[in-house]
Amino acid sequence: MRIGLLTGGGDCPGLNAVIRAVVRKGSDEYGDELLGFHDGWRGVLEGSFEPLTIDSTRGILPRGGTILRSSRTNPYKRDNGVQQVRDTMREYDVDGLIAIGGEDTLGAGNRLFNDGIAVIGVPKTIDNDLGATDVTFGFDTALHVATEAVDRLHTTAESHNRILVVEVMGRHAGWIALHSGVAGGADVILIPELPFDIDEVCDRLRHRHARGRYFSIVVAAEGAVPKEGTAMTLATTALDEFGHPRLGGIGAQLEKEIESRTGYETRATVLGHVQRGGSPTPFDRVLATRFGLAAIDAAHNDGWGKMASLRSTEIELVPLAEAVAELKTVPVEEYERYGALFG
Repeated sequence: MRIGLLTGGGDCPGLNAVIRAVVRKGSDEYGDELLGFHDGWRGVLEGSFEPLTIDSTRGILPRGGTILRSSRTNPYKRDNGVQQVRDTMREYDVDGLIAIGGEDTLGAGNRLFNDGIAVIGVPKTIDNDLGATDVTFGFDTALHVATEAVDRLHTTAESHNRILVVEVMGRHAGWIALHSGVAGGADVILIPELPFDIDEVCDRLRHRHARGRYFSIVVAAEGAVPKEGTAMTLATTALDEFGHPRLGGIGAQLEKEIESRTGYETRATVLGHVQRGGSPTPFDRVLATRFGLAAIDAAHNDGWGKMASLRSTEIELVPLAEAVAELKTVPVEEYERYGALFG
């Protein structure tokens, strides 16, 4: 078979491990020819690709990012996008595509499958918000980075009697914020699923000060929002091709609001893309490899329209439609379980 691979959306530790696994098993066991399309769906639209061989993918297992590069291109936002995908596959005799990505990349893949194009999905997102899988690779690495940052900021906060706000990634789901906050002993954790009241946040910080704890750590997901009708509002931002706002800035706004309301010296640290970069953890390397092996097997077992998924400890195939039906967000009861630890 002649199979194309692409990586879409934000880069993520473990992408290269998937590529390596697909190429090694596809070449050695199935005799496949693998093509790597550049820059996500853009490469498929424009016919931009490179051959992928065992030699060309040697040594990429521990590397972060993606050797194929990535973009947030949406084929359904381009004129005749679906036909361009068909034309590229026909011109280069591609039997099917393995799309490695999150909600947007796999959402487009599911629509393309419904339009008659052979697509298999591999779940990728550091936010861990993709449905139909227990966890996505990249999350464990991002969590380690965020937790280490919280650990390091604790000593500075305590030394200077400061409030330190740590802004982590998480557009719609607060998994990184919740888990890094709990692991790092944060005093306030703000997630997109539960809009916050800035007055309540400040009251909690004052309570700590009243008990002689003159420093605090606030971990906030980038998608955290204040409750409607409260005294704090967020500025609007531009949208990408999938209709998502380009987030960032909640940390700086919290810094300003907390300091002006409480009088406590407050500083914000935005981790940003450092959470995406660098070498994947061993857990993410292994999970990404397992997903890649399952994806190439699926291509040879008529698994088109499916996605590799981690269920308990096993890798299973689930319908792409199920994976992108809704985001996997933090349940309220999961957040509330840790309430006794806050403040």
